[in-house]
Amino acid sequence: MKAAIQQAHRYAVYLAPAEPFRGIGSRWLGRCADTGAALPAAPDGEAPPAAWTRAPAHYGLHATLKAPFRLAQDRTPPMLDAAARAFARGRQPFAARLALRNLRGFLAWCLDDSPAGDEGRRHMHALADDAVRGFDAFRAPPTPEDTARRRPEQLGAAEREMLARWGYPYVFDTFTFHITLTGQLDPAAQQDATARLQRLAGGHAATAMPVAGISLYVQPEPGADFVVARHYGFSGAVEDGAGAAWLGTAA
Repeated sequence: MKAAIQQAHRYAVYLAPAEPFRGIGSRWLGRCADTGAALPAAPDGEAPPAAWTRAPAHYGLHATLKAPFRLAQDRTPPMLDAAARAFARGRQPFAARLALRNLRGFLAWCLDDSPAGDEGRRHMHALADDAVRGFDAFRAPPTPEDTARRRPEQLGAAEREMLARWGYPYVFDTFTFHITLTGQLDPAAQQDATARLQRLAGGHAATAMPVAGISLYVQPEPGADFVVARHYGFSGAVEDGAGAAWLGTAA
């Protein structure tokens, strides 16, 4: 008798940052998204207080393409895996320039808004737009609690429209690419965290980040930390993370 496929509580289509941002960001958060394991602290004077990074560490270092969702009743983990393979295969790699920004009260690596970043921004927005549309059939309708967590009363009209249609307020015209590095910080903590991150990144901050694939992350059960299930390269290559069993298929 064939064993039943395990289904995670939630899945997400993320961009797992490439090096050097993956190493710098993972060490800053103190957690490896691929394994779920704790990482050695950043050097003395650079390691953030745990309260600064608790929220982003829970999700693992990433940039959101399709926000976390429960699987629709007519979809299975192997179907999601097949869709991710098909989505990634044959896309063209590109590079995106990043800059550390204060985004709605938290710090994140966002897309560089200078003219030098124009091409990377265009490619990244196209990738995110395609992911929002391409994986929407896998998303179960949000519960009232899901919607309430997004605090629609604090959103603008366009963001509420996106939340109602796509389950996430920051897509398409309201999309802002970001790799979250802190939770909400007061101005003094933001200044301190910015200085620490700039020192930790050093000269790497000016490096354009290669983008050559997407990733599926999973939250195995309610409240659990997210981990990588599988990375999908635009070349067709795949690589498993600690959460691969929740896809029900082999790499």
